[in-house]
Amino acid sequence: MYEKERLEMVERLERTGFVTNRQVLDAMRKVPRHEFLPRQLWPWAYVDNALPIGSGQTISAPHMVGYMLEVLDLHPGQKVLEIGTGSGYHAGLVAELVYPGGQVISLERIPELGDQARRTLVRLGYGDLIRVMIADGTEGLPQEAPFDRILVTAGGPSVPPPLKDQLGEEGILVIPVGGRTYQQLTVIKRDGDKFEESALGLVTFVPLIGQHGHKTN
Repeated sequence: MYEKERLEMVERLERTGFVTNRQVLDAMRKVPRHEFLPRQLWPWAYVDNALPIGSGQTISAPHMVGYMLEVLDLHPGQKVLEIGTGSGYHAGLVAELVYPGGQVISLERIPELGDQARRTLVRLGYGDLIRVMIADGTEGLPQEAPFDRILVTAGGPSVPPPLKDQLGEEGILVIPVGGRTYQQLTVIKRDGDKFEESALGLVTFVPLIGQHGHKTN
């Protein structure tokens, strides 16, 4: 179901230059985005737009998902921490890119979303590849650190210090940084005790809520 629409979506992303990495494109051809959405939104699953998934949260537009995956530079065997599970779609793509031998741990602060994402990922065969946990993502997961890559799918006022601390040697952290409406997509690369930070452009994500993020109101 929706395979034709999925392949056409990936073809558009490739043709327009939004996504160029072959592995990322292959993963997006494989993972069924519609399965991560409420059924009434399935007809719009492969339009290049963000869509609501409940609890005031969204699934990011495909071009942004693909671009963030490219920036992360994912490879088989890597250990990845995702902050903001949402629907679970992004985690499924990450799992495809770090397989075989990789690990994905995804933190979600909203129990209903985390539970739904876990069920979807298990149903699609990712149960052994992805762990979904209910937690304040801005604190990271120190007991599982270090991580080769950290992906944050919500916009924070700054880079949470625990996430930088939990980034491994030569690790990459991608996070939107700014206000509640607009942020700069930011990439941080670690080299020993040094962190190189670059801004990649203006984006719009839901707020990153937590101890080291925005407050709930």
